[in-house]
Amino acid sequence: MVKKAARNVGKYKWTKKSQRYKKTHHDPAVRTVMTRSQSASSGSFFHRVPAEVFGMILDKLSVLDISVLSMVSKDITRNVVDYISTLAWKNKTIIQRFHQPSCLEQRSTIEHYRSLGLLFKRCTLLLPTKDRLKFILGRFSQIPCFMLEHCLTPDCIGFSSCGVFLQTLIAGWDELECHRVFNFLCELTNLLQKIGAVITAKPGAKWHQELQLRLFCRQVLLDPQPNQVEHQFWLVQLLKPLPMVSQAHLLFILYGPLRPEGSLGWQDLVERGLPHSALWDLAKAILELFGQVEVKGWNTDSMLAVLEELTVIPQPWHVENIARLLVLCGSNLCYTVLASKALSGRLTEISRLIVYIVLVCEKDGYHMGWAVKLVQQISKVFSTVPEKLCFIQQLENMFSEVTREFFEFSVAGNHFEDREIFPTLCILLDSRAHFHTNFIHMFLQQELHRLKEM
Repeated sequence: MVKKAARNVGKYKWTKKSQRYKKTHHDPAVRTVMTRSQSASSGSFFHRVPAEVFGMILDKLSVLDISVLSMVSKDITRNVVDYISTLAWKNKTIIQRFHQPSCLEQRSTIEHYRSLGLLFKRCTLLLPTKDRLKFILGRFSQIPCFMLEHCLTPDCIGFSSCGVFLQTLIAGWDELECHRVFNFLCELTNLLQKIGAVITAKPGAKWHQELQLRLFCRQVLLDPQPNQVEHQFWLVQLLKPLPMVSQAHLLFILYGPLRPEGSLGWQDLVERGLPHSALWDLAKAILELFGQVEVKGWNTDSMLAVLEELTVIPQPWHVENIARLLVLCGSNLCYTVLASKALSGRLTEISRLIVYIVLVCEKDGYHMGWAVKLVQQISKVFSTVPEKLCFIQQLENMFSEVTREFFEFSVAGNHFEDREIFPTLCILLDSRAHFHTNFIHMFLQQELHRLKEM
């Protein structure tokens, strides 16, 4: 009789801790799995790979894959940093093709720099902020298209690529670290000195430097920011070191209207009324600074001072442009500006502004009831009935005066924009009729409501 082989073949040993027999198997086919700590202590796979072979492996990976690999361990991070510090990698990966005519090529370059931002962000995680910036930006400062006044090629995407890279790099950094980034960039590019040189010159005298400053600040620091809070932070950093007059000057350079040839439209705002699209960016910047109470260092007085300075650069603006800017800035800011002028006794000035606000509402399709409510609010600034009546009388006289001015210009026919005078006169007459219709309607509604309450 053949004896069957036992199913459970093994050895038992006594353990005092559990007071039980413990069965141990000795199977040569079973492989031992090492933990990460055991691997590090005994030398991981990458420790045994020669640097040349490790470099060949990284050569096969994309920039995004290398950025993920760099977070595996400190040793790999160190190896990746050594790899991307080589001249061969820099020449191959930090591409400098910023003058492509194709939109597809431009998008590809910008996305490549977004991936580079992630790579440098991840492989420098353990370094202090100052060392990170020195390591990263020191390499990219050697690219001419990333620096102010180094590239004269139209439609260069160097600033846009730099902006995407920087935004990806500092995403999630706290305010203190972002302050260090701004200070480092200022030292690297002499940004504040170049701002000072431009804003102290006569508007338009250094038009090329103005345009370079606008493109650099907007495409590198401002436009890439993903939300209003971060955009606001960088705008405040640019404006904060400057006095009020210079803040207004820089705001115009950054967000003022551009002419078709690319220069800033300084004189256009003085000579004729511009469409709302030309003033929209400027209005958004003003709202971002002064429409939020959490902006540090700004208050109502500073807002009014900057606006006063802005609307006389380089000379007093055409009144229609001031009115359109106030309309674009919204009810609160528009009321604040006009109420301040009313309290200062500048009735003639605010009356002319209101007439042009009514004209802008008619031209740009805003509801005339908005202008009527604005006038009603301003009238409440005056404490006595005679003062209110004086304000209304001044406004009515100004309607007549502005209408007469337009008529005389259209008859003379020698005005700079004489072709547009007569159509504007017709719009003004329509706007005046609509304004007074809404004004009388509001008055009758209030009177009816008063009678009902009696």
